[in-house]
Amino acid sequence: MQAFEFYSPTKIIFGPNTEAQVGQQVAVHGGSRVMVVYGGNSAIKSGLLERVLHSLDGAGLIYQCIGGVKPNPRLSLAREGLKQALAFGADFILAIGGGSVIDTAKAIADGAANPECDIWDDFWLKKIPLPGSLPVGVVLTIPAAGSESSDSAVLTNDKTHEKRGLSSPFHRPRFAIMNPELTFTLPSYQVTCGIVDIMMHTMDRYFNPVTTNALTDEIAEGLLRNTIFYGRRAMEHHADYQAMSELMWAGSLSHNGLTGLGNQPDFAPHQLGHELSAMFDVAHGASLSAIWDSWARYCANTNPSRFARFAENVWELDPVGKDANALAMEGIEATRQFFLSLNMPTCMSQLSCGVQPESVLKDLAFRCTYGNTRTIGSFRVLNYADILAIYRLANH
Repeated sequence: MQAFEFYSPTKIIFGPNTEAQVGQQVAVHGGSRVMVVYGGNSAIKSGLLERVLHSLDGAGLIYQCIGGVKPNPRLSLAREGLKQALAFGADFILAIGGGSVIDTAKAIADGAANPECDIWDDFWLKKIPLPGSLPVGVVLTIPAAGSESSDSAVLTNDKTHEKRGLSSPFHRPRFAIMNPELTFTLPSYQVTCGIVDIMMHTMDRYFNPVTTNALTDEIAEGLLRNTIFYGRRAMEHHADYQAMSELMWAGSLSHNGLTGLGNQPDFAPHQLGHELSAMFDVAHGASLSAIWDSWARYCANTNPSRFARFAENVWELDPVGKDANALAMEGIEATRQFFLSLNMPTCMSQLSCGVQPESVLKDLAFRCTYGNTRTIGSFRVLNYADILAIYRLANH
């Protein structure tokens, strides 16, 4: 094992009807004036919002609500939520939803704790370190992003079409209430996007230059096998408690840091996908599945043995009579076929944006390198030319 630090302080409250505990948990963690952040009408129609507010009432807490969070969460909504949180005097931010809602809540919490700073210009563009944040709690409704237990958050600047992430220990939620039954009515597309996101949070840590962290690799491979197996079951029947509970827990473990301990996370596919979702407003999971196959085929020869292990240990492909390169390609193809079986895109023509002209591909690569000022990735370090080549491979 390589050297590492691991700190995952989020309290997980898992099981049916656990949303009834939200008021108690907010109070335990010091909240008295709660800013409640949620997404669309599903939280209202399902009765979840009403149940959560009833629990807050029962704990004697004061609250104010803001809804309307969209996928690829917008800076503008975070700014409006911050404005309301400051006027209300919020001391706790509660997210009801998935990754987009949770990330918006984290951004509001950052700004409310530091009203003299600008959340985008100062923190998201990393001009200054984030000095602190208000506490955040989560009622999770979608197994996907893992933001309920991670130190990261992602925002899209809807004026400049930039999508950036910010990691900080202050972004770890104080608690995450996880009731798998809340996922039973999710549309199929949200479930499949979530499956991809869970896998990619793990694979972007698994494909890295370090190959001596045996237990970390075993955990990652087991999580991937579990997600594939129960992902297939979930697609057959969304109200399968066992399947959805396994996916919900896998989502948290995929992004709390556990599957990358001692490694140098790569996350190049995430960076490539961010530019697609920022420019075309495609779903995050779809942007990842659309780019991964091209990234993998471009980078596989950097360490074919790593992809061969992935093929054998995750997809359980027979290695007999095959060299590392051949087995690696089989593993990559198995992943592509699995994404297709979920009706997820594996190239740009299958995204809503479609095939793009060369000028757009160059703009995507330029944006991905922050104006040709950075490289991405660790499994293989990618510069502007590499990134453009991957976008070209995916542009069919």
